Amino acid sequence: MEIIEHLKTLERDGQLLADAADRAGPDAPVPTCPEWRVADLLRHTGTVHRWAAGYVAGGLTEPVGFPEEPELTGAPLVSWFREGHAALVRTLAEAPADVRCWTFLPTDPPSPLAFWARRQAHETSVHRMDAEAALGIELTSLEARFAADGVDEVLTGFHARPRSRVRTPEPRVLRLRTSDTAEVWTVHLSQEPARTERGEAGPADCEVTGEAAWLYTALWNRAPLDGPGVSGDASLARLWRESAGI
Repeated sequence: MEIIEHLKTLERDGQLLADAADRAGPDAPVPTCPEWRVADLLRHTGTVHRWAAGYVAGGLTEPVGFPEEPELTGAPLVSWFREGHAALVRTLAEAPADVRCWTFLPTDPPSPLAFWARRQAHETSVHRMDAEAALGIELTSLEARFAADGVDEVLTGFHARPRSRVRTPEPRVLRLRTSDTAEVWTVHLSQEPARTERGEAGPADCEVTGEAAWLYTALWNRAPLDGPGVSGDASLARLWRESAGI
């Protein structure tokens, strides 16, 4: 996907997140993140937005800590979130294409700017789901290409890192297919961090097939990874649900 496409989704979903959070209220529980209330969701996501913008705006090439979360609540907290979100969108939109800054996933993005636009679009999309879940409304639909892109990021990026807990005592293979974008990922599981290949690579112990938006929601643990789309050894799908939290 192009940077501009990620920025459009980042802008839309940040606005939807703020609107849903404002309507739900700061003390509403977030069922998709049981330890959080809406105020926690806004503080976390708003802090991540400011942290990400800092790398791009400052051309920072070494990791830095997260800014301190504010003690705001209610309307002032929503306003604080909106300000940081708008600043992030503006920073990414105005940054030079060749900006050099730190990134943190073991993927090969076209550029650091492309990395941060993609990462923050998905960060915001997932937490927009959380805000809508807190409000108790139907989740805003995801465009299939964007959802498939998010599936790719979580598989080839987040769960290729040493900290991933998705592991099996013996080598196993989990395959995921999107029924609407015709994309396939083959995830090799073992006692080491998962290794994901794009495409079909050999036999699989478990296959999961579904629309990209469903796979996206499930792989980010905002919905169960189960149902008629799962075939073969369903324990591998359950393993994801139990151990893939980020």
